[in-house]
Amino acid sequence: MTDRALADLAYDMLSRSYVPYSKFPVGAALLCADGTVFTGCNVENAAYGSTICAERTALVKAVSEGHRDDFVKLAIVGNCSDFCAPCGACRQMLYEFAPNLELLLGREDREFIKTSLSDLFPMGFGPKSLN
Repeated sequence: MTDRALADLAYDMLSRSYVPYSKFPVGAALLCADGTVFTGCNVENAAYGSTICAERTALVKAVSEGHRDDFVKLAIVGNCSDFCAPCGACRQMLYEFAPNLELLLGREDREFIKTSLSDLFPMGFGPKSLN
C-alpha cells in the first residue's frame, strides 16, 4: 500500500469522528505487515478522560483482531494547519507494540510528512524496560 493510499484511508475517517466538544476530528489508519489496515477516529465523551484518540482506536481494533507484533505504518491526520502528531498517551500505547513504527502525519490540506515513533518518543518505556 502506498503512503498516499494509507493517508487517504485516515482522511476518510475524519467524517466519522465524534467530536462535539473539541470540534477537532482526527483519523487514523494502521497498516499491518500482511496488508491488513485498521482505521480509527477519535471519540469524545462528556467525561473528557474517557475520550479515545483515533490512533488508539485503530490500535485497539487491530489487537482485538489478533494483531500484536506486525505493525508497519500508521497515518494520523487532522483538520488542522499543522501536521497532526499523536498525544503522549497514544505514543505510549503505540510504543508497547511497535517502538519503530513509521508515521505519516497529515494536515487539512492533505499533505503529510514521514517520521517515526522512535523519533517522537525517544527512550520510550515499553516491555523491554521491565527486563
